[in-house]
Amino acid sequence: MLGGFHMNVTIIGGGNIGTLIAAELAKKNHKVTIYTSKPEMWHHEITVYKGSTEEEPLFTSRISKFTNDIEEALKDAEMVWITHPSFEFSKLNDLMKPFVKKGMIVVVVPGSGGAEFSFSDLIKRGAVLFGLQRVHSIARLEEYGKSVHMLGRKSRLYGAAIPYDMTNKICELIADMFDMPCVPLKNYLSVTMTPSNPILHTSRLYTMFKNYRKGYYYNRNILFYEEWTLESSEMLIACDDELQKVCEKSGLDLKAVKSLKVHYESDTAEKMTDKISSIKAFEGLKSPMIQKDGGWIPDFSSRYFTADFSYGLKILVDIADLYNVDVPNMKKSWNWYLETAKPDNYFSLSEYIKTVEEFEGLYS
Repeated sequence: MLGGFHMNVTIIGGGNIGTLIAAELAKKNHKVTIYTSKPEMWHHEITVYKGSTEEEPLFTSRISKFTNDIEEALKDAEMVWITHPSFEFSKLNDLMKPFVKKGMIVVVVPGSGGAEFSFSDLIKRGAVLFGLQRVHSIARLEEYGKSVHMLGRKSRLYGAAIPYDMTNKICELIADMFDMPCVPLKNYLSVTMTPSNPILHTSRLYTMFKNYRKGYYYNRNILFYEEWTLESSEMLIACDDELQKVCEKSGLDLKAVKSLKVHYESDTAEKMTDKISSIKAFEGLKSPMIQKDGGWIPDFSSRYFTADFSYGLKILVDIADLYNVDVPNMKKSWNWYLETAKPDNYFSLSEYIKTVEEFEGLYS
């Protein structure tokens, strides 16, 4: 399956990051298929622009096929990239299961939110699950199925596989695909515990909407990053510190779970606020809100809530409970969401794992 230099690659999801990944892999002469609910809206030629303005194209590449038939999408696939949010993982697992072949590489980006549990059937069938800590670049669609902007490209990637012995090989493949280093992590749990969106987004949303009640309206849609507040930074740092305590309690090597204070080079709430509010790639991004007759309200159907709270944050809270680590701020954020949004579905570690030994054994 890992034989040829050029691979048959399927991208599941034709949104921002899925479009950019498809274009970049096609540029490297991989044969790319897009699995999308809207194949009729796709063009074979995909244009990538650098930065947020539509200037001279960075490159154009050719996509081989688009389909809304999962069997057709996976028929020849050697590597599958999953760009859907974590609340769709279990549904995708069931959809993909009949067509997964032994040795197929399933890359989840980002690989947090319980992917190793949701895709357990694929692993049992011989697929290799690989998760990246973060996306390789921020992407913004210019025109669906036709063009995308590449912003804030990372200098390197970090990832791990289940089974773990495939980690180095897949890192080499991905490094070649994106022309950037892909650093092997010590275990997949280092992906799951990464405090990116599950801490970054949830801290911001909790502090932004904690006083929201039905019937209350905001007078506008708040800029998510550019209007980042000191209170949001304080909550972020508190949750980030709690997560580091969970990492320290684990018997696994989780040194690669980098604190957001290190990631953003900001060790105080003031510095964090200045940093996050001035990141160029985040300019203009609004909050998950919808407009009603009376004004603006939180959009609890947004993946900022349904993925980042229900799966991303919830698995971290469950892991903390498994290790008996007190995480009051993470729980405050989670309990607020549970009471306010009343989600129908959310992750539960106890459905898969009962003991620390069983849990850590999954990642060995």
